[in-house]
Amino acid sequence: MDFSGISSSAYADYIKDQGTTAGSKLKETISGTDYSQASEDELLSACKQFESYFLEQVFKEMQKTVDCFKSDENSDPNNNLVDYFQDSAIQQLASTSTELQGLGLAQMLYEQMKRNYNME
Repeated sequence: MDFSGISSSAYADYIKDQGTTAGSKLKETISGTDYSQASEDELLSACKQFESYFLEQVFKEMQKTVDCFKSDENSDPNNNLVDYFQDSAIQQLASTSTELQGLGLAQMLYEQMKRNYNME
């Protein structure tokens, strides 16, 4: 299956290498879906999952720039709790951002895939 020169297996391989929960869910969706038989709701859902995963990666990279200004890790006893919940909070923020407003990436992917599979 080919999406403008990038195959779905390329997305799946990239996500597999990332090892995240959101990445695993997206990999299963991409790998296990025959988009030519998918309903429009399933297709839109997969596109939103991709946008959410993309935003999650952007937020994690943004967080790395802020981490360089942290104080000594031993000085803050709550630091372990923050680190423990940080990934979960970033995933939730990305998911909520996609559902509420989004970047428009999911909608663009959705429209392109509908055209590619003659679903219009």
